[in-house]
Amino acid sequence: MTENTETKKRSVVEDFKDESNYLRGEIAEELVDDRDFFGKESIQLLKHHGTYQQDNRDERRNARKSGKGKAYSFMLRTAIPGGKLTSDQLLSEIDLCDELGNTTLRVTTRQALQLHGILKENLKETIKRINDVQLSTLAACGDVCRNVMCSPAPFDRPVYHDMQALSDEIAKVLAPKTSAYHELWLKDDESGEKELVGGGEPDHEPIYGKTYLPRKFKIAIAEPEENSADIYANDVGLLAISENDKIIGYNVLVGGGMGTTPNVDKCFPAIGQPMTFATPDKVVDVLVAIVKVQRDFGNREDRKNARMKYLIANWGLEKFKAKVEEYYGESLPEPSPIKVQEAKHLLGWYEQGDGKWFYGLYVENGRIKDEGDFRLKAALRKILTEIKPSIRLTPTQNIIFADLAEEDKAKLESILTSHGVPLSKDHSPMRRLAMACPALPYCGLALAESERAMPSMMDDLDTALKELGLGEEIFSVHITGCPNGCARPYNSDIGIVGRSPDKYTLFLGGHVLGNRLSFQFRDKVRTKDVIPTLKEILARFKEERQGEESFGDFCQRIGPEALGAEA
Repeated sequence: MTENTETKKRSVVEDFKDESNYLRGEIAEELVDDRDFFGKESIQLLKHHGTYQQDNRDERRNARKSGKGKAYSFMLRTAIPGGKLTSDQLLSEIDLCDELGNTTLRVTTRQALQLHGILKENLKETIKRINDVQLSTLAACGDVCRNVMCSPAPFDRPVYHDMQALSDEIAKVLAPKTSAYHELWLKDDESGEKELVGGGEPDHEPIYGKTYLPRKFKIAIAEPEENSADIYANDVGLLAISENDKIIGYNVLVGGGMGTTPNVDKCFPAIGQPMTFATPDKVVDVLVAIVKVQRDFGNREDRKNARMKYLIANWGLEKFKAKVEEYYGESLPEPSPIKVQEAKHLLGWYEQGDGKWFYGLYVENGRIKDEGDFRLKAALRKILTEIKPSIRLTPTQNIIFADLAEEDKAKLESILTSHGVPLSKDHSPMRRLAMACPALPYCGLALAESERAMPSMMDDLDTALKELGLGEEIFSVHITGCPNGCARPYNSDIGIVGRSPDKYTLFLGGHVLGNRLSFQFRDKVRTKDVIPTLKEILARFKEERQGEESFGDFCQRIGPEALGAEA
């Protein structure tokens, strides 16, 4: 099979990649010029190296007054398969946020870490230091396979060990092989030599080709009893099916994705569909075949319509599967009937099964910071240096401290509470499942507040739930600053999506399992009206629910029209 070279009116980003000499472009020259920003081509190529150029929109007016134009900086993302890292690695990232960033660090919705506020002049040093602790930013962004997610649970069971091993293998197989990353960021300035994470053959991409994929590509792994990785929201979801605690294979789901554009029919969120069953020895090869089909037939003309979900929607699952079989070289079986049954979010204390414990800490918005009496960053420094747990980052932006001895439990809790960090049990069930994207001030796509709006929204929603006697109700609330869907708002019980400054679109009827899309309920709801509007529906839920049905199930049963959704 060869890469489809037909180009009708391909997007300008395709030209940038094609002419970049495998992601080099003019990055090296622009790194040392006297500007504090990069040009349009380099901006797109830099994403594949793990960084986005941003400007602080809070500072735009002041920057323009001073004649600087914009207050440019960079978001730098570290890819961490399965969210697994050491205490020393997390400490290194915290050091970087203090020394070269904006003093905060963020756990992402894909189990990665993000530094914000990195200046162009510090970009190379930051990337070098991340690699020095055996982490990497390569392919954390861009038109490639992004950070591979899997269940972060550190249970001492073969199923969990094998899922993590598979996420590591997929990340390695699908990592870009270009040497541009090493040339630009990791070579010693004097000798030109340095061997670090993720090296490869120069000028050769056996899977991606020279123009890489048409758009970003996301993969997640879960098991039926623990879908915190939200496999339905990914281009490919792998559901581990086991017998006697041994994985016998994976249901391969295809075509999930959250991003959309309002009022554009060709753009929509989608839930992954089961396509086939693959045994452990074949699953990576099946995955590579899927990636190659998307590479060759995905839309390279319109980036808004370039995700694999649109290819599958246009072709149908049967035709898509037939093409994957062609690339794979043999027919593929039907998927197993087994589906996701639970979505644990692993907060609080759990026995690992090897005599040790792990603790899941709720981190609002995933933001690690010291602010007033709340000193999470300082607490982490103490935990990471004195207890030295293994670390897992979760797909809901939380932190798991693993491999803890019995005597570590009281000490861990004491460190957290003495630094003003609430324990996970001190938050309501609704809040523990809530998450938001960063949005303003740095994200260039943000139309409204998200991370900064979430705390007050959740305070008001907690109050409303207590007034209704629903304080212990379990449902998911996901907030984003734009329709791009980074916090996965379209398959949660409640989705709050930024539409314009001070206005949001409300979605209802998803599920904590992530296996169902929500429906649009109201558009352009002002910030002050979001929670009162939701409270009205929650009051109906309390009065009209049947048995123990969830809020999302209730909304689906009643239906949009009966709930008063806008036509």
